[in-house]
Amino acid sequence: MPAETLADQAYRHVRTAIATGELAAGEKVTERGVASRLAISPTPVREALRRLELDGLIERIGPRTVLVAAIRDAAVDDLTEVEIGLRGLVARFAARHATTDQLDALDAILDRADDLLILLKDRRRHEQPTDRHLNALLDTMQEFNDTVDACAHNPVLIRMLDQSRVFSRPQRRELLLRRVAEDESFGLERYTSHRALVRALRAGDSATAERIALEDSQGGLAALRDGP
Repeated sequence: MPAETLADQAYRHVRTAIATGELAAGEKVTERGVASRLAISPTPVREALRRLELDGLIERIGPRTVLVAAIRDAAVDDLTEVEIGLRGLVARFAARHATTDQLDALDAILDRADDLLILLKDRRRHEQPTDRHLNALLDTMQEFNDTVDACAHNPVLIRMLDQSRVFSRPQRRELLLRRVAEDESFGLERYTSHRALVRALRAGDSATAERIALEDSQGGLAALRDGP
């Protein structure tokens, strides 16, 4: 998969700020301001803003200045729906094409996640530091998602999914950690539905796999966008 460009980074940064409400409808955004915040030149920012304008997320009011569009919520909802739909398609393809070795790897990853969750809860109960264990659990679940993607054996679909993400991976991690800091139980039980997903993949049940993936991604994105 091609490396993310500076324009991609700027695009994701502004899109996430809009999705989370950090940038409110009608708020002014300048090329210079975004470039300064990301420590990059204005050129990739200019390209990113053109893409966001095409998405309907911003409205241009000057050569170097834009406003967050008043239709922010509807536009981000559309982007979210695209990502959720693509995640469902990935699961559908995975049910058709996953190998036995890949399915065994998914079960092994979830076994490790179970162990980490038990350890995490135990450390919290004894008021011990949990940052390292929480990050290890999040890393493990990212590995699970990446392995499901690989099970689809469809590089074009995975590329489309990567390009449609409402939150980049670093931004998603940051939001997850922020939510967990506010609510220790946030999201840590969500991955239990992944066992059902693996069972559907083993059975070659593409409809059930797609439904589980749709429900999981819909709930996860809604939780990140809306907050606790």
